[in-house]
Amino acid sequence: MEDRGRHRIGITESDGFTPLAVAMQQGHDKVVAVLLENDTRGKVRLPALHIAAKKDDVKAAALLLQNEHNPDITSKSGFTPLHIAAHYGNDKVASLLYDKGADVNYAAKHNITPLHVASKWGKINMVTLLVAKGADIQAKTRDGLTPLHCAARSGHDLVVDMLLENGAPMHAKTKNGLAPLHMAAQGEHVDAARILLYHGAPVDEVTVDYLTALHVAAHCGHVRVAKLLLDRGADPNARALNGFTPLHIACKKNRIKMVELLLKHGASIGATTESGLTPLHVASFMGCMNIVIYLLQHDASPDIPTVRGETPLHLAARANQTDIIRILLRNGAAVDAKAREEQTPLHVASRLGNVDIVMLLLQHGAQPHATTKDLYTPLHIAAKEGQEEVASVLLDNGADLTATTKKGFTPLHLAAKYGHLNVARLLLQRDAPADAQGKNGVTPLHVAAHYDHQPVALLLLDKGASPHAVAKNGHTPLHIAARKNQMDIATTLLEYGAQADAESKAGFTPLHLSAQEGHSDMSSLLLEHQADPNHAAKNGLTPLHLCAQEDRAAVAHLLLRAGAQKDVQTKAGYTPLHVACHHGHVNMVRLLIEQGAEVNPITSAGYTPLHQAAQQGHVLVINLLLKNKANPNAVTNNGQTALGIANKLGYISVVEELKVVTETNITTTTTVNIEEKYKVMAPEAMQETFMSDSEDEGGGVDEPPMAYGRPTHAQHVYLPFYQGHMTYTHLQAKRRAVVLLNRNGSEKYTDIHKKQKY
Repeated sequence: MEDRGRHRIGITESDGFTPLAVAMQQGHDKVVAVLLENDTRGKVRLPALHIAAKKDDVKAAALLLQNEHNPDITSKSGFTPLHIAAHYGNDKVASLLYDKGADVNYAAKHNITPLHVASKWGKINMVTLLVAKGADIQAKTRDGLTPLHCAARSGHDLVVDMLLENGAPMHAKTKNGLAPLHMAAQGEHVDAARILLYHGAPVDEVTVDYLTALHVAAHCGHVRVAKLLLDRGADPNARALNGFTPLHIACKKNRIKMVELLLKHGASIGATTESGLTPLHVASFMGCMNIVIYLLQHDASPDIPTVRGETPLHLAARANQTDIIRILLRNGAAVDAKAREEQTPLHVASRLGNVDIVMLLLQHGAQPHATTKDLYTPLHIAAKEGQEEVASVLLDNGADLTATTKKGFTPLHLAAKYGHLNVARLLLQRDAPADAQGKNGVTPLHVAAHYDHQPVALLLLDKGASPHAVAKNGHTPLHIAARKNQMDIATTLLEYGAQADAESKAGFTPLHLSAQEGHSDMSSLLLEHQADPNHAAKNGLTPLHLCAQEDRAAVAHLLLRAGAQKDVQTKAGYTPLHVACHHGHVNMVRLLIEQGAEVNPITSAGYTPLHQAAQQGHVLVINLLLKNKANPNAVTNNGQTALGIANKLGYISVVEELKVVTETNITTTTTVNIEEKYKVMAPEAMQETFMSDSEDEGGGVDEPPMAYGRPTHAQHVYLPFYQGHMTYTHLQAKRRAVVLLNRNGSEKYTDIHKKQKY
């Protein structure tokens, strides 16, 4: 029984065909009839009717259709038997299918009809049959291809002619705007193109990118089609959307025969694209030697600049085309031609590190001292890009080690900035000044510290760079390393004698900067090297004040353990607790109180920490202060209690909290004007200008000092870091402002600042 089961008529063979499929393939009509009578089933690669259509087996197809087979049954790919018949040109079975109701315009995958298939494969008999049976001659695929496109692309000139005779639309375009003539040009089908032109196809029809058939022929290098088009009046100077002419395209694709043909037919050798590229620019960039020579022989100018001011020599240098550069120079190209930013080909070659091109340019008189608009020499560029060999060649040819950019940077500054150790070593070996200062006073060591290039910093120190060098703002390299948390750099600097308590012009030490940024490890390192935790800047700010300002609790712990004074006051009398309360940092307030900070110190204006918290609307801070015996009845020099300040500023939650603990009979005899009375008091802020992270080396260090959080023109009300006053009009506006309750329970206004980013 098991053996008989293996040979049941519906079983599938190992290759995927049922016995029915095998019988049909072998032409055993009687076997096919028997299998059909027994209703054979089975999964096959092609349905049986498709196989019959493929073999043009009319008998088998007729038998299948007698058994109620659907004439439009589809394969896995979505094609009907009529598509298959069209593919193989089997018009007999196609006629049978049509007679049995097959849809002559059935759109398969991607909207392909049988007429598309027949046209693509050049089956003229099928095309004739399908057209006669009503096939849509204008049918379009998903991409917009008509049967005429398919025939033209495949070069079936008889089909092209037949379709055109039956009204096929020669102006029909694909989604990309390709007409049938473009298709013929793409496939180098001269006869198909000739037939299309004979029937009136526009010779200069354009795509959506304004490409003509001549552009397409030039791209593909189809000279015979191009000649036909030119003979029929095609414009040799037609411009595509980007301004490319057929000559540009021929140069890009290295089609020398096409270049010769186009020039003979009047193509402009000096035509420019939208970006100013001539054919010579294109050929030079692409390294098309024969075309470059041919263009130069036909009087192409080697010095025409693009919109960016680049000559063919610039582009050849950019593409590392050594031989092209040699040809251009021999034909009179200006070796020091300057582009829009005044860079020469030598600048370009130096950036890319092509030593052969650099030497070739120098041998032809290129100036190693040439500068760009920003005063970069080729040596600056080589240093920036880490091109050690190029830098060595430039130095051998007299490049200036001390040349400076607009920002005062030497090549050594740039090697330090980008961490190119070998270039830095080379420059120092050639006696580059290790402590050269830019306009902002920064040395290469400052730059190496800023960008965390420890090996370069170590090299500079070994070569005598001073760890004590100060920039215009008074920052030493250690200030920069401390602020940016560059631990390796800082350790190296301290080992070479950098002073942990070096002051900036405003009196800030590296520990101030580290504390403000919350760098615990850096702060520990500085304290280990005897940094003073109580060092006060000129405005009186200590590192602990800055921790309080920025809510850096971890660093504050370190400072307090190292002996930082909890109640130290600034010039205006602010303690760290004042600062923490002003900024609403509850955890910092709690830490300072737990460490024994005085709860009721007063500033020179008579403000307690409670006044500061009330002025800024920090409810949670106020609760914490009151629990720790803050005096709600203290008055400022202007006679204001914390409750009075909160009430004037419209902090409803703060008023509700304070009115139950504040005595109502407190008065003051102080007489002041209304604006003075409502002055908003704020702690001092760090006013330091830092080195920029931007590509512009000087990066804003010459700008006027700016405090963190300096208000913009639209921010006149909430001034948490700004020492100034508010008018009565400002106060009225503030009371009317929309109050938002933030996550820590503090009332804030909609015009809250963001900290100034450096």
